[in-house]
Amino acid sequence: MEEKIIIALEIGSSKIKGATGSVGPDGALNVKAVEEEPITDIVRYGCIRNIVETAQAVRNVISRLEQREAPRKVEGVYLSLGGRSLSAQSVDIERRLASETIITHDIIEDITREALDYAMNERSIVTVTPRELQVDGKATRKPEGEMGSHILARLNLISCRNQLLRNLSVVIEERLGLKIMDTFVRPLALADLVLLNDEKKLGCMLVDFGAETTTVAIYRGGVLVHLAVLPMGSRNITRDITTLNYLEEQAEELKRTGGSAFPTLEAAYSPVQPDFVAINNYVSARACEIIINICEQIKYAGLIPSKLPEGIVIVGKGARLKGFNQRLEQLSGMKVRSGVPGNRLRILDGRIQVADSVDVLSILNKAAKSDPQECMSQRPVETPKPIIEQPQAPVVTTTPSTGGYTQPAAPEVPDNTQQAGTIGTRVPGQPPKPTPTGIPSTGENGNLKGENGGKKSNPFVRGYNALVAKVANIITDTFEEEEDEE
Repeated sequence: MEEKIIIALEIGSSKIKGATGSVGPDGALNVKAVEEEPITDIVRYGCIRNIVETAQAVRNVISRLEQREAPRKVEGVYLSLGGRSLSAQSVDIERRLASETIITHDIIEDITREALDYAMNERSIVTVTPRELQVDGKATRKPEGEMGSHILARLNLISCRNQLLRNLSVVIEERLGLKIMDTFVRPLALADLVLLNDEKKLGCMLVDFGAETTTVAIYRGGVLVHLAVLPMGSRNITRDITTLNYLEEQAEELKRTGGSAFPTLEAAYSPVQPDFVAINNYVSARACEIIINICEQIKYAGLIPSKLPEGIVIVGKGARLKGFNQRLEQLSGMKVRSGVPGNRLRILDGRIQVADSVDVLSILNKAAKSDPQECMSQRPVETPKPIIEQPQAPVVTTTPSTGGYTQPAAPEVPDNTQQAGTIGTRVPGQPPKPTPTGIPSTGENGNLKGENGGKKSNPFVRGYNALVAKVANIITDTFEEEEDEE
């Protein structure tokens, strides 16, 4: 496999990030560049509101990434899916076979299709993850290949609103003319990047503290058991401070420099400096509200903190608030650590702030492990310059005549006939013949035909079949043992 360049895009509520990586023949990912563009109020709670301005912001990020790989151009991107509309729903799907038989991959795909076809109102299922698999009443890590007559699959159906997918398609495909290579659910991609396999097995909680949403994903037994998106984030704290007659930009700076998740003692008021006591009352109160909602998710998952011995792993720029992790640890009674990729990524540019870019890097990492496709145009091939020959004098032949007169040979008339598969020479003064185009013809029922008359598959059906195959692999491979990289 030749080296491939892949592009990941993360459209968040406060900024748009893009990342470029190269995947070598051994499948190793090298992160080459990360670019970002700040935005305000054009993306709310993870869903695009303003199509035109979002497309322009994405174009700015793509242009800067293209400059790193000039003269190649970006032709496709991998996208993340997240935001307030993301949710998970648990379902049970059973298969009763006529007799005891070997469970094949086709049976797993049949279960997958039923899960993906589950009816939802104005929502689309974007992926399916397993919670528990049983064969004849016994839990199994990998049902494929086992003997049995009854299969029970407890699955998580992860879905989002149709509007989120429509707006992404309009911005990326229609306005920018780029191909969407694949989409990945952001909290699942983050978990694959920053959580250790032992943490998933023993039990832990991943918290993505963003600008407008806070996503909580709880793992136990190596699988996802709970996923929730809270419609509150660090911007809520900033906007609370604006009630003290500050602009949002000023409030953000005051939160960063003087805010704390812990309440402060009363201090003497100074007319020269901002009243940080009043500011921090807002900051600590809102931070406490967010923390309480995070801790409540453990109850909604049907667990208690002692069932999650690996504690809380937190990512997101909101977690940089002074004292937030410490207060989260205090109120939850669980240990808290910051989520970092460790040595799972090879960073080629020292200017990349990995902690700030873990969201887009997680999508890049997921794409590198999922049959990565080239996202950039091929390098132009330099063709040798044609050799221009100097004009030569016409050849003069002598014909015998009584007066010794020499006559030049008659010029050759170009033949205008063509053979099949060759390009002939046009007679001067006649218009060029149109060359045939490769427009496919249609066959029965309007299906497109290829060059050999074979029917072309519908791209939407092809995309659905690819999703079925991907989810079936997730179901069968999730429980396989993997060693953590040190």
